[in-house]
Amino acid sequence: MARYLHRCAGGLVVSCQAREGEALHGPHFMAAMARSAVAGGARAVRINGPADVAAVRAAVDVPVIGLWKDGDTGVYITPTLAHALELAAAGADIVALDATARPRPDGLDLTATVAGLHAAGAVVMADVSTPEEGRAAAGAGADLVATTLSGYTPASPPREGPDLELVARLSRTQPVPVVAEGRYTTPAQAADALRAGAHSVVVGGAITRPADITARFAGALADVPVPAARPAAATDVTDEGTPA
Repeated sequence: MARYLHRCAGGLVVSCQAREGEALHGPHFMAAMARSAVAGGARAVRINGPADVAAVRAAVDVPVIGLWKDGDTGVYITPTLAHALELAAAGADIVALDATARPRPDGLDLTATVAGLHAAGAVVMADVSTPEEGRAAAGAGADLVATTLSGYTPASPPREGPDLELVARLSRTQPVPVVAEGRYTTPAQAADALRAGAHSVVVGGAITRPADITARFAGALADVPVPAARPAAATDVTDEGTPA
């Protein structure tokens, strides 16, 4: 925990993830992505799944935040204590998990899950969507609270950009550091999160999803009418066929 707080205060955390079926899916590619992120100034990396965590842990000397997305509805970010412990065993310094009010698939409450991870020597990052969930996570013993799930749960309305209001509110009211995460797409937004009180800022797709980044540029160009081709400039020539 002290290592993370010292190294990451006021800094950038890069989420290096690729879904199955994407060109960069797999431990080798994620290790390379993590090295690139660290070379660019990332203070820590956030990595999905034990295999990628192990590969990245061997590749970089910065704190590794591990999570395990299992499923795509309900509680699917590190949904059970067993998932969390496997991430810790793979080398995650910090384990991120869903800390919303929704029931966890293994039936354990958040306090028991956090206690199990602490017993394994791991730091716990609680991904929440509301101020109330942030308070509950801190009360359950979580070491860090992240705004990752704002806009993605029934308790928090969808939004276009990052939830800076949640960052500010949690930073004012929680006894643990607050990590800003969720829809940060520009450097200015990341800086705004620090001004709102965040300890550090996680940025993912805006940095590490080349297909999505390319699609944004391609989409912007597709909306612009293509200008008509201009005729070639006429060139006066002499009777001998050379420019006059």
